[in-house]
Amino acid sequence: MSVRVRMAPSPTGTLHIGTARAALFNWLFARHSGGIFILRIDDTDRERSTPEFEEEILGSLRWLGLDWDEGVGVGGPHGSYRQSDRLDRYQEIASDLIQSGAAYYDDRPSAQLESLRQLAQKEGRHPGYYIRRPDISADSGVIRLAIPQDAPVVVDDMVRGTVSFEAQDIDDFVILRSNGTPTYHLASTVDDVDYEITHVARGEDLLPSTPKHILLTRAMGHVEPFYAHLPLLFGPDGRKLSKRHGATSLSEFRDEGFLSDAVFNYLAILGWSLDAETTVFSREQAIEAFELTDVSKSPAAFDPEKLTWMNGEYVRAMSPEVFNQLVRPHVEKSVGRPLPHDEWARFEEIAPLVQERTKLLPEAGDQVTFLFNDIEEYDENSWNKVMAREGVPAVLDEGLARVSALEVWDAESIEATLREIPESLGIGAGKAFQPLRVAVTGSSISPPLFESISALGRERTLERIGRARQKLG
Repeated sequence: MSVRVRMAPSPTGTLHIGTARAALFNWLFARHSGGIFILRIDDTDRERSTPEFEEEILGSLRWLGLDWDEGVGVGGPHGSYRQSDRLDRYQEIASDLIQSGAAYYDDRPSAQLESLRQLAQKEGRHPGYYIRRPDISADSGVIRLAIPQDAPVVVDDMVRGTVSFEAQDIDDFVILRSNGTPTYHLASTVDDVDYEITHVARGEDLLPSTPKHILLTRAMGHVEPFYAHLPLLFGPDGRKLSKRHGATSLSEFRDEGFLSDAVFNYLAILGWSLDAETTVFSREQAIEAFELTDVSKSPAAFDPEKLTWMNGEYVRAMSPEVFNQLVRPHVEKSVGRPLPHDEWARFEEIAPLVQERTKLLPEAGDQVTFLFNDIEEYDENSWNKVMAREGVPAVLDEGLARVSALEVWDAESIEATLREIPESLGIGAGKAFQPLRVAVTGSSISPPLFESISALGRERTLERIGRARQKLG
């Protein structure tokens, strides 16, 4: 059997990180098994679906590196891969199910249905217990699937194991609304049948829908696919991942400076692992090892701090050329203008040191703005903590005198002369170098001091130390 899996986002919002994780697991399973990965758009919610959200979803998937073999933007043998183009097909199936007796029209008013739900709840039963085929048949209204009551529906889930649903706990659910539009259950199941989906890997929150989809598939005369219900994503506080935990859409992480390889890697370990020891691994390693049966059934914790750490690992593993290329837009954004060749060369001089201290790409820009822009204001915390100490004026006077006398302007020469200050003044290295760092960069946090001074240049360094000294009085 050739594996065929699908990703079916609804373009009613941006691509949620949980949906991206489900797409990743489907993609890995398809690539591992030599199967087909399909992208379809579940856009039957016409009021909330927009082309802008669809484009955002497609762009986010491409950024993550998930290519698809059939579907929107690629095509394939099954016609349209948008549900909004397939309304006739859904209506046809609903009509066929009416003809076979597997489904029926229901024109009962909502008040009557609500009364049946309340009765069932009062008796401690499933709310849909009494919503069954009525004695009097109708020829209009919604169309419901009649649930056989002779046996439970058993799901042999590839992740969760065997899960059984009692037939009496499954209501005769609506498959086609009275206006002719399909429900999620009908549209999704018909698509899975028509596109010959062999495995459905989706979030655990959709497990209650699975017996309905199985029964609907069987009523259509087909065999249901294999199911794998993936663990939900929780925040570090153990609650379901939501906006209160920060960014939740893939595009937000991209815009914050995360790398696609790092996000790919991190999503892969949310409910799955390459082995007992390895945390950072390549796409190729993941494809080689991935199996749906290895996915954990326990909820996975999405920790932004761990993702940030992993992103830093990928940043440091880049070649200098790639780092400089990726980080340049962020540096120029922080500086506020494009940088000509001579100024960019100033950045490249300390780029390896910046790379070692960067976890997110925008951080690089924050670290080096002092190289290109004048210091309009000193970082308030840095100034109050460092420059208010006793003896700082003497440090700046000594530093200014020493760097003024240098004949060779490079990091080695600068370091050699400035390292004499602690002994000369009888103070520790921190008390000697931190004031110089704040004076030169405007903050107590920057790339290494000597390299920063070298890249800044003699004239601007002397001007900044002198300015800080004057501010102290």
